[in-house]
Amino acid sequence: MGMAAESQFHVLAVDDSLFDRKLIERLLQKSSCQVTTVDSGSKALEFLGLREGSESNEPNALSTSPEIHQEVEVNLIITDYCMPGMTGYDLLKKVKESSAFKNIPVVIMSSENVPARISRCLEEGAEEFFLKPVRLADINKLKPHMMKTKLKNQKLEEIEEPLKDENGTVKAAAVEPKIEDSTEIGIKILPLQSELEPKQLHLQVVQQEEQTLCNNKRKSIEEGLSSDRSRPRFDGITTAV
Repeated sequence: MGMAAESQFHVLAVDDSLFDRKLIERLLQKSSCQVTTVDSGSKALEFLGLREGSESNEPNALSTSPEIHQEVEVNLIITDYCMPGMTGYDLLKKVKESSAFKNIPVVIMSSENVPARISRCLEEGAEEFFLKPVRLADINKLKPHMMKTKLKNQKLEEIEEPLKDENGTVKAAAVEPKIEDSTEIGIKILPLQSELEPKQLHLQVVQQEEQTLCNNKRKSIEEGLSSDRSRPRFDGITTAV
């Protein structure tokens, strides 16, 4: 059936009801999704690697714990609204407040159709609000949301991967080859120009010198002719009477 190839989406399902968890898990698996189920909002945060910052001045602040950070990519979170301790709305807010996981789509489920509750969740960033029991048609609506997350993560990987070496350290972006290519072209062109220019200049100088000599000769000849013509033609000649 190619189940492994098709299981490209991973969903974190949160519900305090065992029956509802099994139901949502079965529906997601029919849609070829990998599913992780937890029974509370706090366990969902723990799975994501988020914990409430005890050292922060803000009691509700979240921080990422590297020791428990999960390696599996989560493409969507679907959570029940009514749960003891942390409600689905509280979980939604904490996920959206996290810089690391705010782009994960969150879907809320509830057995109660309360318009104000639905509006509040959608305004806080929930992608969908489903009424229980959740059906397969509802699960099919989740695929476009999961696909967007998948594409975003792939683009980020494509951008970051070329900048890392074998040890995983970030390398500086190589932006100089274009400049080097242009200088190499310039270096190749310049010798050709430097070989042609002396010959052309030499020819021009020779031509100018020849032209100057011709002009000077012509000028001197013309001056000599004009001086000869200005002299009296009868000097040194006597006329006999």
